[in-house]
Amino acid sequence: MPAPLKDTDFINHPVFIRGKVRDVYDLGENLLIVATDRISAFDVVFNELIPEKGVVLNSLAAFWFDLTRQIVANHMISVDPRQYPRGFDRFADSLSGRSMLVKKINMLPVECIVRGYLEGSALKAYRETGLVSGIPLPAGLVQADRLPEPIFTPSTKAESGHDVNISYEAFSALVGADRAAEVRRKSLELYRFAADFTESRGIILADTKFEFGLLDEELMLADEIFTPDSSRFWEKADYQPGRAQKSFDKQYLREWLETLDWDKSPPPPKLPPDVIAQTGAKYKEAYTLLTGKRLA
Repeated sequence: MPAPLKDTDFINHPVFIRGKVRDVYDLGENLLIVATDRISAFDVVFNELIPEKGVVLNSLAAFWFDLTRQIVANHMISVDPRQYPRGFDRFADSLSGRSMLVKKINMLPVECIVRGYLEGSALKAYRETGLVSGIPLPAGLVQADRLPEPIFTPSTKAESGHDVNISYEAFSALVGADRAAEVRRKSLELYRFAADFTESRGIILADTKFEFGLLDEELMLADEIFTPDSSRFWEKADYQPGRAQKSFDKQYLREWLETLDWDKSPPPPKLPPDVIAQTGAKYKEAYTLLTGKRLA
């Protein structure tokens, strides 16, 4: 098992962006994305690490980028540190499995969410209005119901706090009508492809989010794709509408946190060893079920 990784200060390159989980470095025309073992919940980053979580996220993203190239281009160049620019080979032990060299592209200012089932913020909106991102849904749906067909529900990217769901019309105004139509079409095609794939492996893909960008006006998929941090994966054998489902992500951690007297603001509570172990096990289980492989 590789050593857990909390930060990447050993990399002597300009920081492009430092997220809750990923550290991104500017290498000129390319970027280096490193997935650490940090974990966040309710927009708070915890002090404890989930060992190999970053390896799971990076490896799954690479797996799906390869699998979906026939649908849309993506920004991945390599996940092999030996193919990175000169000097990175000395960090191979720390970067192997958890890093990705990618093309630097101009990101669209939205997150592209596709929902096949009613859960999360969509469930809340539906209960209040019968609509999700302005889309009317049939009456009488319950939590985790499968939707008549997948729906595209974009959101804005928030600098801090939660993203805000917007209508397709607002999305189109942000990126242009032609680009919006292309992004919606590709997002739905990606979701349907992955939903069929995951179902054959005993997993329901309830919803997911994508980020797209442009390189010389070509649409490209970026960031991550179909990972437990960007998607809601459910256990197919246990699926039952009308209640919360068993998830292959940090839902275990969220449910444990809900039992605490914590206001969901920093500082975070200390994670006990069993919660760390159970959360990590869910990530690894998702990787094995989806790829048919175990982490090296």
